[in-house]
Parts: sequence; structure tokens; C-alpha cells
Amino acid sequence: MIDLDHVTRQFDGKRRVVALDDVSLSIPRGEMVSIIGPSGSGKSTLLNLVGGLDRPTSGQVRVAGQALAGLPDDELTRVRRDSIGFIFQFFNLLPTLSCLENVGLPLHLRGWPRAKVRERATELLELVQLTDRLQHLPEELSGGERQRVAIARALSIYPPILLADEPTGNLDTQTGADILALISDLHARLGSTVVIVTHDMKVAGSCQRTIALRDGRVVEDIRRSRTAPPGKVVGG
Repeated sequence: MIDLDHVTRQFDGKRRVVALDDVSLSIPRGEMVSIIGPSGSGKSTLLNLVGGLDRPTSGQVRVAGQALAGLPDDELTRVRRDSIGFIFQFFNLLPTLSCLENVGLPLHLRGWPRAKVRERATELLELVQLTDRLQHLPEELSGGERQRVAIARALSIYPPILLADEPTGNLDTQTGADILALISDLHARLGSTVVIVTHDMKVAGSCQRTIALRDGRVVEDIRRSRTAPPGKVVGG
């Protein structure tokens, strides 16, 4: 599903920074993987390359067998729109849109009829247990509720790949545990390939596999026989 073949990403400024250094790895379809490492180890850079938000300096990134580096911008946008869901640490919700409108926005951009968009967005907000918040604005929600809206939006197209950048990093311990349980539950239900960048070892340990980065290189790759229980399963 996701393949990196000798991928390097360097940034040239006052000094050259090698964010990823000759990284090769493969993540099969349906696997739930955590990416860990200290700040500056290359975690977010790796996620951005997989999500088509950035391009490698050298090497090749393939998603579902398709090489991303050579795609024109409009084709890369289509891949992101149709195949990849993003969950960000700081939610990235549009403040003037309701929960329903935030979740439905990706579907509007794909040209879905208004009634179908509302039906799907309502279904997803019900899935993340926010049926009573459909018309609320982001500022009227708690941090955990905003992250649930962000997850629902990321799932609006039921993407085969779900990328999460520190999805619990801006939340208190209990809310973070609930969000992790929700992501794990949705992974089990939908079978999406999930990649989570995290500093939290509890989050990392809940995944089937943990890849550790240091100085832009893979230093450890741990596979577990089964996913460790992250806590209670929300809506399970």
C-alpha cells in the first residue's frame, strides 16, 4: 500500500538539513503503524511525503503502486482527495463552518449533491458520537470534540489511507485515550491503512507496528503479533 524506496528529503537554506536520509520501508494494506522519534527525527517529513504534501529530494514514494514524485500537481491533488485522509494535531477546522459543514466540505469539493453530503456527514458524526453537535461551530466544542470532527472529516471519503500527525498531542490524557480508542475502532471497522506520528509511547504501543526514526533514518522496526488494547473502544 505504501512504499518508500531510498527516500531522501533535504532542505537547503543557511545550512543544509537532511530530514530523511535514504529511508526504505513498506507498509502493507490494512496495517496500523506508529512513527516515533525525537523532535527533528523526520517523522512529520515522512508523513508529508506519504501524503503527497511534499516531494522527496531523491528516491521514490509509492502509494497503492502509484509513484507520487512524478505526478503533476493536479494529479497529486486528486490522489490526496480520493485516497488519503489527514488528521492534524491542531484540528484545522474552518471556524465559520458548523461541524456538519466541516465534515461535508471534502464531499462538496468532489461535486456531491447537497442532500447526499448532508447524509454522509451526519452518518460520520454519528459514528464519532457527535450527533448532538451537528450545527455547533468549532469554538463551541471541547478539544476532544474538535478532534472527533476532524476524524469524521478525514473519513468522509472512507479513504484507504489515514494519516494522523500527533492526533492526541493537544489533548488531556483521558481525551487522548478516547481518541486513540476511536481511531483503533475505526481502523478495525473500515480496514484502512493507518499511519500515526506520535511522541506518546502509549499511542505507539497500541499499533500493530512501530517504526522509530533518529536523524532521518529508521533505527528500529517493531512488529507486534496483535494490537495492544488502547483502552475502552468508543462506540464498540
